[in-house]
Amino acid sequence: MTHVLAAMDSAHGQGWRQLGELLVAFVLSSVIGLERQFQGKSAGLRTQTIVGTASALILIVSKYGFSDVLQPGTVVLDPSRVAAQIVSGIGFLGAGLIITCRGAIRGLTTAASVWETAAIGMAAGAGLPLLALLVTGLHFVIVFAYTPLGRLMSARGQAERTYTITYEDGRGVLRDLLATCTSHSWTISSLDIADRARTQSDDHRVPLVMISLRFHGRGADAATSTLAGIDGVVRVDQGEDEND
Repeated sequence: MTHVLAAMDSAHGQGWRQLGELLVAFVLSSVIGLERQFQGKSAGLRTQTIVGTASALILIVSKYGFSDVLQPGTVVLDPSRVAAQIVSGIGFLGAGLIITCRGAIRGLTTAASVWETAAIGMAAGAGLPLLALLVTGLHFVIVFAYTPLGRLMSARGQAERTYTITYEDGRGVLRDLLATCTSHSWTISSLDIADRARTQSDDHRVPLVMISLRFHGRGADAATSTLAGIDGVVRVDQGEDEND
């Protein structure tokens, strides 16, 4: 019994306090993971929970894992050095979640959420549960309150967006696209022909053209319906979604 109590001594890093800190990290990171899973993101429930719980464990190991080799005046360790490596390590994981496709950058919010989950786990592992709880609450403020606010500001501001537009060739659609941009005071930054293809439509081979169009101006963030309404446009894909 004495050995069990000694093993559960908080001073040695394996007490009820440390168990509670790990559980706090597990619960809070799971909450963020559930939100990401609900949004259908690549870093969902399992990824976020593993990142947060593992970060808390690494920080606890950093604080208590070397106590048996410490000797005053001889062996001195800085517990913050191990914790600092968590930030660098999570940076590599986040970089793998960021995808660039046809000029559109996706995954920034997901990568940032993984970094945030690691910070929450570190706070829990450091014995700062109130800060971990606060940041978890602020995560939902950012996701659910700031997303529509950001879209509103983009619609009213000078947003810059990239659209991949597929249209039927030979119908003057490109001319109409440029005229639409001019009428809405959208300034075109770049226009590239991405691909040429053919598709079956009404038993006739209809040539299609796919272009990448980047422009900025008021309302550019919500131009999908406007561009799709042009006669001859087959498909419009918007890049750089803020809710990534």
